[in-house]
Amino acid sequence: MQHGSKVKKVFWPMLQRRALQQATCLHATADSEYREIRNLGFHQPVAIIPNGIDVPALPERLANDERTLLFLGRIHPKKGLDILLPAWGAIQKSFPNWRLVIAGKHDGDHATSGYLDEIKAQARHLGLKRIEFPGPVYGEAKLQAYRNADLFVLPTYSENFAMTVAESLSMGTPAIVSKGAPWAGLERDNAGWWIEIGLDPLIACLKDAMSRSADELAAMGTCGRSWMRREFSWEEIGSQMAVTYGWLRDRTLPVPEWIRLD
Repeated sequence: MQHGSKVKKVFWPMLQRRALQQATCLHATADSEYREIRNLGFHQPVAIIPNGIDVPALPERLANDERTLLFLGRIHPKKGLDILLPAWGAIQKSFPNWRLVIAGKHDGDHATSGYLDEIKAQARHLGLKRIEFPGPVYGEAKLQAYRNADLFVLPTYSENFAMTVAESLSMGTPAIVSKGAPWAGLERDNAGWWIEIGLDPLIACLKDAMSRSADELAAMGTCGRSWMRREFSWEEIGSQMAVTYGWLRDRTLPVPEWIRLD
């Protein structure tokens, strides 16, 4: 609502809130989204089921003398690129065999239409080296970009889910994600780092992560891929959805553990 158009603010009270009030059950992709639903005053059952992710066969990793820190996603102010660039500037001399790749498409929002140019100007102003802006990547090229990276980074200010994190992990690449996104399981499953939002936490984490050996990061990536297959595969998500609809049809059944009634 804070970043939406005037049309959104008109339609919310007139149509969208009324439609949600009539729903039997609401679907949240994470605990943070569930809390937002409750804060908006909706009291129906909420099924907390994450988005599903394909876990395809791993493509061969392309040889590169440089190691890669990858950001891939929408080029938007909420993604924390204004944190990532000075963080890279603070560490780039200490890690001369690493490069930063910022891949993605500008979202086309009129209010932020010049943001990509601003980011590139900031990179020049900071004197950043070994930084690339390849633009958007799709399909197999996107999967290959994840696979070729040693680390994925998302220092976001706010995300409901952040599909790019799941995509990165599915390709065996560990992730550094800020607490603006609901990825606490990164540390539980030894698949990456979940850090406070801000410049200093990101610098400290990058120093730690980029000091790790390629084999150690690859092992973390393997943990992440196993986690995606175990909890985020479409087979698992589809099963949870089926059980949810079965419970909605027959409330005498036990309440599924992912449904919140409070």
